[in-house]
Amino acid sequence: MASDLTSTTVTLTWDASTDNVGVVGYEVRRATNGGPPSTVATVAGTTYQVTDLAAETEYTFTVRARDAAGNVSAASSARTVTTPPGGGGGSGCTATYQLINTWSGGFQGEVTVENTGTVAIAGWQVAWTDPGGTAITSLWIGRWTFTGGENVVLHEAYNGQLAAGSSTTFGFTGTGPGTAPAGQTCSAR
Repeated sequence: MASDLTSTTVTLTWDASTDNVGVVGYEVRRATNGGPPSTVATVAGTTYQVTDLAAETEYTFTVRARDAAGNVSAASSARTVTTPPGGGGGSGCTATYQLINTWSGGFQGEVTVENTGTVAIAGWQVAWTDPGGTAITSLWIGRWTFTGGENVVLHEAYNGQLAAGSSTTFGFTGTGPGTAPAGQTCSAR
């Protein structure tokens, strides 16, 4: 079985093998884009995470059991996966600001973070510079830092993972008119 597929990794899991001498390990074999297979790892257990894959590439994996006498089994049934696009093509996000409320000398704002990519993201970061006369005073549903004139908000543990097309929000209060932030950026992590 193949699971947790990203543009660079996949986790393989298989059933344990037995024989009359005793299985001591498994050879994980990989063929790239239909080429010949080669052994990429020898492991004792029945799971392995492959970590050196390329984005948008087809891989076929098989596993062979090795026993204590050095005998090697026939290859398991093949499992073929195609990695999704990486970095710029498969993952990304946008951050959209909305003014929620204003009062004398202050405002409440909200930012919607949306995964605009084609694959799930594990986290996000939004950064912006406050417009003149505006300053953030508190923020919720995100981890906020202010350094060198720039606000940076990182996801919390519970709202970082976003499936393709899904979104989350964080809110804040501040002083000033609540003008839209300048140069707002969103980065998928």
